[in-house]
Formats: sequence, structure tokens, C-alpha cells
Amino acid sequence: MRKKSSTPNRGFRVADQIQRDLTELIARELKDPRVGMVTIQSVEVTPDYAHAKVYFSLLAGDPALCAQGLNQAAGFLRAGLFKRLHIHTVPTLHFLFDQTTERAADMNALIARAVASRAQEV
Repeated sequence: MRKKSSTPNRGFRVADQIQRDLTELIARELKDPRVGMVTIQSVEVTPDYAHAKVYFSLLAGDPALCAQGLNQAAGFLRAGLFKRLHIHTVPTLHFLFDQTTERAADMNALIARAVASRAQEV
């Protein structure tokens, strides 16, 4: 049986704080030219706080190059988090491109085309 946490939803609060701190660290301290206008969409932390999946979107640029730059800077960003967060274990960061916004735009375009073709039929 798993031990009940003394602070419910702590994992969500830690993930939320990591998201806020990473947004600031990337904008202010990361100088990699591969990393452009990045938005941290969400953070998922494992129950033991050993790893965190960081989902990001990109305003412009190559998502693969950006992910490469972010993952190479993961140690630097983790060190920055270590100074800001007051937890025993700061997770290892894994950056993943979030395609949700692109998929939503594609779906909106498909819906618009379907509505337009139906309007022409009538």
C-alpha cells in the first residue's frame, strides 16, 4: 500500500512552480540561438520527483532544433531551478514539443473547409 502524502496535490503544485520558474529562466538566462519564443505548456513530474516532462510550444522556428537546444541546456536550467525551488530533489528535465496547438489549427482548417463545401452544396 502506498503511503498517503501529507500534502495532497503537492506534485501538481511542484509541476506548476517548475513551469513558472522555467518560463522565467528560459526567457532571461538562456542564450541559445536555437531556442526562440518558447511557451511552456505543461510540466508532468514523476511521483518520486526524479524526472519531469516539459511540454513546450514554439512561436516561430524549428521545433526539433529548439528541443535539442533545450535538452542540451537541461542541466543549466535544472541548476537554476535548484536555486529557486525548496525541495529535496529537483527533477531531471526532458523537453518535448507539444503539437496540440498545431493540431487544433489543422482541425479548425478542416472544419472551415467542410462548412464551406456544405454551404456551396445548398
